[in-house]
Order: sequence, then C-alpha cells, then structure tokens
Amino acid sequence: MAATVRLGVPAIIVHGGAGVWRQEDLERAKGPLLEAVREGFRQAARGDAVDMVVEAVAVLEDSEVFDAGLGSVLDISGNLTMDAAVMRGWDLAVGAVAAVSYPKNPVRLARAVLERTPHSLIVGPWADDLARRLGLERHPGPSRRTLERWRSIKESKGGESELLRSWITMAAQLGFDTVGAVAVDREGRLAAAVSTGGVMMKLPGRVGDSPIAGAGLYANERVAVAGTGVGEFIMRLGLSLRIAIMYERLGDLGLSVANGVELLTSRFGGGTGGFIALSRDGMGAVDYNTVAMPWKAAGAQVQP
Repeated sequence: MAATVRLGVPAIIVHGGAGVWRQEDLERAKGPLLEAVREGFRQAARGDAVDMVVEAVAVLEDSEVFDAGLGSVLDISGNLTMDAAVMRGWDLAVGAVAAVSYPKNPVRLARAVLERTPHSLIVGPWADDLARRLGLERHPGPSRRTLERWRSIKESKGGESELLRSWITMAAQLGFDTVGAVAVDREGRLAAAVSTGGVMMKLPGRVGDSPIAGAGLYANERVAVAGTGVGEFIMRLGLSLRIAIMYERLGDLGLSVANGVELLTSRFGGGTGGFIALSRDGMGAVDYNTVAMPWKAAGAQVQP
C-alpha cells in the first residue's frame, strides 16, 4: 500500500484513518478530505505549519464521517471521550489532550495546551475545564449514526464480558478512523496533528497512541509523521519517532515509512495501522497494512 509523492513547499497530507472501509464510506470520505487539504493549503498563505494541520484536522472533526470530533465513537459504557495532539517541529513543542468530552474540536484544545500552557498533556475533566474557560465550542454529543452503531455492536457481541475478551479482534474489524495531518509551511517548518474518538467499545478511560508524542505523531526540523491504528501496538513500538529516526539514517522517506509499517505488521499482524509523513523539502509518503486508509495531499506542485 506504499505511496510516495513529491508535493513541493508548502504542502500538506491528511488521512481519515486506517481500517476496514466499505466502498460507500470511502466515497463519503472524499469530500471532507479534499476540503481538509484545501483549508490547510489556504492556511499556508497566511500562517505556519501549525495553522495548516490544526485547521485541516478541524475540518475532519466537523465532518461526522470520521472517528474524531462530531463523529467520535463511544466506549463500552456509552461515553464519548476524545484525544488529540499537535506537535511543532521547529522546537519539538507538543500540546495534547486525552479523555476529553467538552470540546467540539479537541485539536484546537490541544493547540491551546501547546501555546497557552507550560504543559504538554492535560487530561479528563481538567482539560474539559480548560476548554470551557477558553470559550471553545462545546461538543453536542454523539451523532445518531454513532449511537445506532454502538447499540448494534453491543447487542450483537453478547455483552460486555464477550466484548472485552475479543476487543483487539473486534477493533481491527471495525477500523480506526483516527484523523491526522502533516504539513510543511512556506519557511520549511513542519508540524503534525491528530484527533480521535478512540476505538469503539474501549474501556472507559482508555487512551491510545494519538496524544502520545513519538507514538501517534512526531515532528522535528526534518520530518513530520502521523499515525493511525491499534494504539496499544503503536505505543509499544514508538512508531512515529522510530520512522523519524529511520529517515534521519536512511534519507529515504518512503522506505522509512514502509519499514515502520512492516515492523508493525511483523510484530502484531496485518490490519493494525498506517502512517503519513512529510519532509521539509515537500516529499510525502503514505503506507498502511489495512484494507484502506483514505488520504489526500496538496502542495506547491500538486494543487488541491
């Protein structure tokens, strides 16, 4: 599933999550992904790489198509909790939130942690309180589509004990619609952002790889990486940082991303995840080991 593309500078790549995508859902994803790269590319004209990735991810959060923002899935008890992170490559600064329920756009709260606090990660009700104090827009609650899907899965799987016994297998079958973006701005500065509602039927309080720098995302002066998949596996391997280190050593972005996905597959099997990456010279790479991972890219050489 590997792909490389020369985008030029500025540039942005977005993804809608690796997993088992039905054809009709892939069709639904095309519009929001295109709007996300268009918005990110518009931000490049007046802002930096952080503006690009945050506003692109916010478009995906608002679409209700993906497991992020308005489309976030529910845990086994029917709660909605979300994670998000932003990483700034030029100074390695990170802002992240986990297990939040208040903000409609968790990625904007993660940016606030990055830019307005001395911390890197704030979680739960304390992060929700920060969102309220900052005046961020409130999440309206799970969509009807999400609620219907949750009820259907719970009824079909034979209760909570059976769900928990087969959680990883079921999660792989349901897919991981975590959204993410990587961007390089006009000055060659890089950033990455991710947002997710987690995995359907997770235990309350479960946090995956998305808000963990080095696991779900990573950005430095040379490369930005964003991942999606079984968070428990991606965290164990520290895959976003590992891909960045491989790129430093190999100098080949496509090979580095492919090696990262190959490692994930060799240790934990197929159907477990995927990554997007972008270098400061505008080279992009995408790879995944799932049925599909919808993505879109735009740059100075590839117009949205």
